[in-house]
Amino acid sequence: MPTKEKLFCIGQVCWLTPEQTAGKKKPFVYTQGQAVLNRAFFPCFDTPAVKSKYSALIEVPDGFTAVMSATTWEKQGPNKFFFQMCQPIPSYLVALAVGDLVSAEVGPRSRVWAEPCLIQAAKEEYNGVIEEFLATGEKLFGPYVWGRYDLLFMPPSFPFGGMENPCLTFVTPCLLAGDRSLADVIIHEISHSWFGNLVTNANWGEFWLNEGFTMYAQRRISTILFGSAYTCLEAATGRALLRQHMDITGEDHPLNKLRVKIEPGVDPDDTYNETPYEKGFCFVSYLAHLVGDQDKFDNFLKAYVNEFKFQSILADDFLEFYLEYFPELKKKRVDSIPGFEFDKWLNTPGWPPYLPDLSPGDSLMKPAEELAQLWAAEKLDLGAIAAVDISTWKTYQLVYFLDKILQKSPLPSGNVKEMGDTYPKISNARNAELRLRWSQIIIKNDHQQDFKKVQDFLQSQGKQKYTLPLYHAMMSGSEAARLLAKETFSTTAPQLHSNVVNYVKQILESKKKS
Repeated sequence: MPTKEKLFCIGQVCWLTPEQTAGKKKPFVYTQGQAVLNRAFFPCFDTPAVKSKYSALIEVPDGFTAVMSATTWEKQGPNKFFFQMCQPIPSYLVALAVGDLVSAEVGPRSRVWAEPCLIQAAKEEYNGVIEEFLATGEKLFGPYVWGRYDLLFMPPSFPFGGMENPCLTFVTPCLLAGDRSLADVIIHEISHSWFGNLVTNANWGEFWLNEGFTMYAQRRISTILFGSAYTCLEAATGRALLRQHMDITGEDHPLNKLRVKIEPGVDPDDTYNETPYEKGFCFVSYLAHLVGDQDKFDNFLKAYVNEFKFQSILADDFLEFYLEYFPELKKKRVDSIPGFEFDKWLNTPGWPPYLPDLSPGDSLMKPAEELAQLWAAEKLDLGAIAAVDISTWKTYQLVYFLDKILQKSPLPSGNVKEMGDTYPKISNARNAELRLRWSQIIIKNDHQQDFKKVQDFLQSQGKQKYTLPLYHAMMSGSEAARLLAKETFSTTAPQLHSNVVNYVKQILESKKKS
């Protein structure tokens, strides 16, 4: 394995130096197949339209362990590992990682994998948690067909939140918040076990079939486990991200359709945005609304998965099955209701014609909004602030509160310092979602005495979702913030994924020109 100074990728076979790992002792290699990158890993039809089983014999150097997205694993001697995937999957879900890895059981069909320095934290975070998510998914969508559901905690330079490789989801170590406050993030990846891995979009222009259904499934599981108020609050956060995306791109941008036309030579990754996730969620929610009975729609989803399992399909296949399953809706021609035509949903860019009711989340959103208003006041009413107990607030309620604070920033002088002192649960959090928002607030308010917290967060991880917004914020901020961006990047660039390095360089250059 190479030991170069910087991350080295062939396609998306990524070779990490020891410095880019958590343990800093041994190199690491992993593959990232989605969307069309596994052609650099092995000869394949690199399209989700084709599914196949696979087997692999991996030989590694002494002291290394190989893991793959396979249903059966067998160690053949000290340095050889044999893997078989007994179910047909698209090529993008074939995944390999090799490194200084150990594992710990956390459930009857789940284990966590990580570098030795992270394994105890991973076990404590997920012990007994995954099985509840899996069992709830099975009740809703049918049997979990993949055997095991294991988590591999990737090195901190891993640029993604998670990759739903069957049997072995790759996840960011940012999920290790120390208090299980981000444990439910993997419900999304678990939901892909039915929507994406089992029933797959036949081409990347129909990516919403993977992600819109998965968002819906994630929120169904979350509603059962955590209640509708919390799930609606999380969905409101997602809707805000969609609104932000469409405001930036313009609603009529061609990528703001569910069915996207990807021209020859265009990397599907370059079309990635919030639309297939959140607009897709709204379309599935609209179809549930037409049915008018949650149990009936849950049963439909179970039948849909059973009908198309191990297949790759188009939206037309799904919608035809939907209308055949509900003949009374077909008779009413619900596919042609003016303004809500199925064709309009698929082929017209813009804001979703239908938005599911998120009002159950008001019971959590209103207190957060009122508290943010208190902190935005010129003269702080510390008594009123102290009367609001945030100790019981879960992650998304705190995120919603901090998003409101960010919208109201810059706050009156001294308020950010007072807030940090009042809420060490936020200002000293290990939870990455909170650290991101607090860092953004620090920058927007030019709270320079806490710039070190921004730098520490960027040095601790390389996830694209967190890294890029902070560089945008710093380069749009004060001269001191721009200097912080350049200093931080100069020290962290060697530990970042090459794509993230290029994106940050573009941010630094574009802001310099403007």
